Amino acid sequence: MKYKACLDSSWSLHLLSSPPDSPLKRIEDPPNSMASMTSVLEAKDIEKAVSECAAATFNHKTFFVTSGLTKKSDDDLAKVFDILDQDRSGFIEVEELKLFLQSFSKSARELNDTETSAFLSAGDSDHDGKIGVEEFKSMVKA
Repeated sequence: MKYKACLDSSWSLHLLSSPPDSPLKRIEDPPNSMASMTSVLEAKDIEKAVSECAAATFNHKTFFVTSGLTKKSDDDLAKVFDILDQDRSGFIEVEELKLFLQSFSKSARELNDTETSAFLSAGDSDHDGKIGVEEFKSMVKA
């Protein structure tokens, strides 16, 4: 049996199975599958927050407020963290930070190097070059 992962239009991950001579069929999502940001945040708030991030203007504090993240529970913030942690390493690394806005809207731009560095500096309280879930929660609530 072969397996293939695919993302649908809402950025939900689906695991597909395929016996050698049959078309792919959807099977249950794996326990750590990427969930949609709209399961935690309002779509209109996400759209507004992303639209306010013109090139070279990203400010994480403004984004957190506009998107509604600052009002979310620790459990909801952990869900958002899991979506941002695309490689499931338990950390948000530089490459994942560059794609931060795209995790909220697939049509969004990437963060530039300056924005990414500033974002990492703001969230990486233990200076290990990555942001853990507790660091992420603290940064959002700050």
